[in-house]
Amino acid sequence: MAVFWPRLIIAAILMTIEGAALGALAYLIQPLFDDLFSASNMVGVGWVALAIAGVFGLRAVAGFGQRLIVVSIGLKVTTSLQSRLLQHLLSLDLAYFRSTPPGALIERVRGDTLALQGLAATTVMSLGRDTITFASLLTVMLINDWRWTLLALIGLPLLVLPMLGLQRYIRATTAASREAAARLSTQLDEIFHGIQSIKLNRLERHETGRFDGEVRHFLREALRAQRGLAANPALIDLIAAAGFVAVLYYGGAQIIAGEKSVGQFMSFFTALALIFDPLRRLSNIAGQVQAGVASLARLYEVLEARATILPPTTPQKLQTGDIRFEDVHFSYGDTAVLNGLSFTAALGKTTAIVGPSGAGKTTIFGLLTRLVDADQGRITIGGQPVDGLELDGLRDGVAMVGQETALFDATIAENIRLGRLDATPDAVRAAADAASVTEFADAMPLGLDTPVGPRGSALSGGQRQRVTIARAMLKAAPILLLDEPTSALDARSEQLVQEALTRLSAGRTTLVIAHRLSTIRDADLIVVIDRGRVIEQGTHAELMAMNGAYARLEALQSAGLMPLL
Repeated sequence: MAVFWPRLIIAAILMTIEGAALGALAYLIQPLFDDLFSASNMVGVGWVALAIAGVFGLRAVAGFGQRLIVVSIGLKVTTSLQSRLLQHLLSLDLAYFRSTPPGALIERVRGDTLALQGLAATTVMSLGRDTITFASLLTVMLINDWRWTLLALIGLPLLVLPMLGLQRYIRATTAASREAAARLSTQLDEIFHGIQSIKLNRLERHETGRFDGEVRHFLREALRAQRGLAANPALIDLIAAAGFVAVLYYGGAQIIAGEKSVGQFMSFFTALALIFDPLRRLSNIAGQVQAGVASLARLYEVLEARATILPPTTPQKLQTGDIRFEDVHFSYGDTAVLNGLSFTAALGKTTAIVGPSGAGKTTIFGLLTRLVDADQGRITIGGQPVDGLELDGLRDGVAMVGQETALFDATIAENIRLGRLDATPDAVRAAADAASVTEFADAMPLGLDTPVGPRGSALSGGQRQRVTIARAMLKAAPILLLDEPTSALDARSEQLVQEALTRLSAGRTTLVIAHRLSTIRDADLIVVIDRGRVIEQGTHAELMAMNGAYARLEALQSAGLMPLL
């Protein structure tokens, strides 16, 4: 904020000029009526007209300047806050994102910060300009007659209690309105992400109906909040009406009696007519502050969230070696996922993990990379507990290719380079060649510089997977995690991706979550888990010889009688 002080001082000076201009205008009214009109002095009228025009011109320049300064500072602060919020959100654990929908987070980063920016700009301008305007007009009123001033404004203290009640109402209704806006954003996020399912299942009307319901709910809450904000100036207008009537009656009698001049009355009446406008805006500030407090509370809620996956106090560097799970227990809330899981993935070998849905296969990857921490037990790499390793080093040492491709709205090359941001174009090209990306990219007009579209929508499923594999190849991590990336591909794409995966896993410690048992028959070790614990392990031949759970799964899949795991 220190860098903004010089500009804020300039804005304050400009606000003072703009605010004092209306007081000067009201003050010029008295000599215009009493000294010039009554004396038919047109030369003097001309000079006063020029003075009034100068006042308006000065006010216009000052108003433009201070608005531009205040709004520009507000936007800079807002964009900085948005970046700070995103930085903080990205430091949080996956558990936070599982419990908070994306739409709500988008509304906080965008909606709530923009609401605060509007509030800050309006508040600064109103407090600066309108306070000076009110003071200058009040001074003109007092110069003309302090009794008239007392009559005009005596009703203001009566507004205190109604205003306090309104502030509480505004804060509550605005908070509800922001929550309703977050639900709208969440539903839109779900609709746009699930557009294919919506189309295939002819759910357009159903989703439109659901969204209409949320829109109506948001409209109700927003209108409640706006009613509270609109009540502030309405109360001021009621007091203004009473003040005008009292001054007109009392002051009119004094003019008729010759105790006051028409010029005094017109000057006072001009100031009185003008003073309620800044007063109305100032009264709105309290309501707007309450609305801003609701957004601020939501932002603080995000900023106060803390990561639970913390780096160790004395971090160790990742060393290659066997990966061991020793009596590992893990639960999501009250739901137990792993119950004493123990197995070893040998260095440089491929270990496949199979089991029914919900057996805890994907959780193993999350624990190994410390996206989540075990409730009990030990997980080690080369004999070192993963919770004692440098967190950045641990994740740098792991590459993952999953079923869902994480592509961003950038070029093919930029998506591959996410594996190593400092990679040279030649290194990116080499990774693309190894993953068979250039097979399709070179046929495109822009080659590797072709945009992939949002979430890779411009590419096919197999093409997206090969880009993800190229990213993993570029990363060149010693540990490779594969969450069966070929399960949703056609035969041709599966063959190309499988060939790329074979090249990728060579010489690396590889863990594979297997959905098609036919893809992991050559694995060095197959671990069969059920209900969070190992029930069988061995090579394909050894497991088939056992004639146990794995053999039954293999027989069912071969006969087409069992869905993919």
